Amino acid sequence: MTSTETSTYEGFTADERAAMKEHAQEQKKAARRGSRADKAAEEARDVLAKIAELQGSDRVMAERVHAVITASAPVLAPKLWYGMPAYALNGKNVCFFQPAAKFKSRYATLGFNDPANLDEGEMWPTAFALTEVTPEVEARISELVKRAVGL
Repeated sequence: MTSTETSTYEGFTADERAAMKEHAQEQKKAARRGSRADKAAEEARDVLAKIAELQGSDRVMAERVHAVITASAPVLAPKLWYGMPAYALNGKNVCFFQPAAKFKSRYATLGFNDPANLDEGEMWPTAFALTEVTPEVEARISELVKRAVGL
């Protein structure tokens, strides 16, 4: 039996394909935008519109996460990334909010990408599960985001 007979590659899921299509649309839209100030304002509006589309606890958490990130690290620019709210520094995504419904997960996720300065020794977390955004969670998000951008 060959390896192709024992394992079948199903390809990307429908949710993954949809996320890639969203990302392609985001890239096209960004390329058509005018000045840097116009681009930033439009991207921020796009993020708020995407958050408004979310349902239930995903929307509540996304609204709180957005408020905490923009207040804690105003140097981060809101933008969409694969159809999810993300926050960039100098054009590079530092962190993002992944709604639970995005990939039919049991919890939403606050994730951090490589530009985030969260390194601790040989191993550190880059994603955090969110089931509720309490004042304690908001404080932790604020701390992580500030550290991620060196504030």
